[in-house]
Amino acid sequence: MNAVEEKSALRSRLRTVLGTLSPLDRAEASVSAVRLFQQQSIWNSARTILTYASLGAELDVRPLTPLVLAAGKKLALLRHESDGIHYSPRLVRYLGRDLEPGPHGIREPRAECPPVPLNQLDLILVPGLAFDLRGRRLGRGKGVFDRLLATASGVRVGVAFDCQIVEAVPVEPHDARVDFVLTPTRWHEVADRRGA
Repeated sequence: MNAVEEKSALRSRLRTVLGTLSPLDRAEASVSAVRLFQQQSIWNSARTILTYASLGAELDVRPLTPLVLAAGKKLALLRHESDGIHYSPRLVRYLGRDLEPGPHGIREPRAECPPVPLNQLDLILVPGLAFDLRGRRLGRGKGVFDRLLATASGVRVGVAFDCQIVEAVPVEPHDARVDFVLTPTRWHEVADRRGA
């Protein structure tokens, strides 16, 4: 099997595994992951944080968004751009006023929210279907985060349930890696960050 076929098989397997998690398990795991993340020094030092609005089976980091604002940090979320392909980080100051439903039903920043240059991000929370402890990530296959991370600065934190950590994620040259992996029970620093 080549990397593309391996990725497809792993996506299928992980979607099945994620489908077994109950709503209560998901909610408890999400709260635990956010709590563990707040104990890390990177949380204290980050000034501008890009997070994501969870989609489907992803670990939900929404409990973190009001904490970012309450801590006096800048909060950025992705907005789906009019070209239909790209997403860009936008500054969110007020959760109630600055968000609206996007084209996929996910709440995202309004068009009026100012863009955040990719080189001004200190910390990027990255969802995925699978991660390994070498920082390799399996996304949904659309390349949204790979394109974003190709030019973004900032520390990259892969966020997942414990069941999404696998022995090895198949990769291709364009696949972006993360620097840390966060689960409800684990904070792992990748030894060879962004290495091969």
